[in-house]
Amino acid sequence: MPYRAPISDYEFLFRNVIGFDRIAATQRFSEASEDVVSAILTEAGKMCEEVMAPLQRPGDLEPARLENGVLRTSPGYAEGWKAIAEGGWIAMSGDPEYGGMGLPMTMTTAVNEMMSAACLSLQLAPLMTQGQIEALEHHASDELKALYLPKMMAGEWSGTMNLTEPQAGSDVGALTAKAEDNSDGTYSVTGQKIYISWGDNDFCENVCHLVLARLPDGVPGTKGISLFLVPKHIPDENGNPGVANDLKVVSLEHKMGLHGSPTCVMQYDGARGWLVGKEHGGMAAMFTMMNNARLGVGGEGVGVAEGAYQHALAYALERKQGKTPSGTIIDHADVRRMLMSMRADVFAARAIMLANAAAIDMAQATGDADWAARAALLTPICKAFGTETGMRVAETGVQVHGGMGFIEETGAAQYYRDVRVTAIYEGTNGIQAMDLVARKMMDGGEAASRLLDEIEDQAEKARATMPELAGPVWEATESLRETTEWLVAQSDMNNRFAGAAAYLKAFARVLGGHYHLSAALADSSGPRAKLARYYINTLLPEHTGLLAQAQNGADDLYALSAEELAV
Repeated sequence: MPYRAPISDYEFLFRNVIGFDRIAATQRFSEASEDVVSAILTEAGKMCEEVMAPLQRPGDLEPARLENGVLRTSPGYAEGWKAIAEGGWIAMSGDPEYGGMGLPMTMTTAVNEMMSAACLSLQLAPLMTQGQIEALEHHASDELKALYLPKMMAGEWSGTMNLTEPQAGSDVGALTAKAEDNSDGTYSVTGQKIYISWGDNDFCENVCHLVLARLPDGVPGTKGISLFLVPKHIPDENGNPGVANDLKVVSLEHKMGLHGSPTCVMQYDGARGWLVGKEHGGMAAMFTMMNNARLGVGGEGVGVAEGAYQHALAYALERKQGKTPSGTIIDHADVRRMLMSMRADVFAARAIMLANAAAIDMAQATGDADWAARAALLTPICKAFGTETGMRVAETGVQVHGGMGFIEETGAAQYYRDVRVTAIYEGTNGIQAMDLVARKMMDGGEAASRLLDEIEDQAEKARATMPELAGPVWEATESLRETTEWLVAQSDMNNRFAGAAAYLKAFARVLGGHYHLSAALADSSGPRAKLARYYINTLLPEHTGLLAQAQNGADDLYALSAEELAV
């Protein structure tokens, strides 16, 4: 079965679960009517089905390569990028002043998820460009905006982010890349960066790099870092790509998956760059891009989960084995268990992702600090749970295929190989969990408490019509509240960190129950109510063990010494 864009699921979630009507009711997004949303999602879905999905396997089998310093992309990727750019899909949420559509991030997020399901390797290119667009919109000078944003929104130029260095890893503050003022409004940037997704391509006129580096007077750590825009080709007086800058792709990483996406080692040798934001304010500017990317990466996980689920379902409907009513494996209870779990988790992760995007839209449209806090709270949950759902569903998809899942020709393994890195890049899922229990709880847990209040209020109202579903959701929410209060009371941050991953997943499980309950209330006798019943009865109970883990503290983690771990 070829990829089918789940347009009806998005429309249902927009209408009945995440409250998109509130977004459309704001002045900022008043043009995002239901008809407009439906038309845009349908058109994007068609592009994903007809243009991007056919590129999934070719990109895996014929990876990007470096030939005499020139990057060659996988077959069909140039045409795929052209379709993405000409459709306006890069600039959906961009500022109309520079050629963007000005649409809600919720819509962009849905389209990005579809692109991820169709061909994750190619989708990374517009995602990186979108993140740079947002960073420039918020932090760049008017001159840089006027020059770069129209080109990037049109897909003529692409963008990257350069944080990681060989010796630094996730410790960005340990970077050694340096920048020196040229006294003419530009800077000379020198250093090496690794893991640069789409660090180069052969289908854009220019590739624009956002590079973190330290000025001579920059203090050690993250507070001394500045952000620079360093293009592959320096724009001439007419704004067209001119002479080559002093940067190059040193090599491409040979990866477990995402073969169609070139992951570059970049070398900067006094490359000319322009400051973005304030001196020594690079992390604040880069985090604008990273937070956008974390929502996007969560969506990548959801998209791959959708693709892997569709792939496994098609196989289960066709594979004949055993004496079953249909003669195929879909009638086996264990296969049904896997498929139901896959679909239920895809729905939960998608709802969390769209709720995250909706909170971003409401914060932008209203300026309400509570919406901004909601968006910040949901971001690490969206990123971690979305990507873990992608990994879990893709792995289960291999299992549904049985022995054939281990055979590359079926394509089942590619979903798992491609999605595995999403739990690592843009901040590992462990870092997301630590962020949730530390930075996101600096308000004493108020943002979390407001969200839990909403979930319990809905569950209370639903007791009259669906007590068998509402009761477990309310009880799980109250247990989550108690653990949240325990976490906030911990002065020893290591006790919080020890249970952070379990706490994040428990939070996601409860959110999933909430959104499934919303779906059941809107579709009380339909398939979504049946799916909600499965999730709440079978998957939601996992929260009990997870919350117990969250409150264990750190002592058991350090009970064995480093030497004893090696015995």
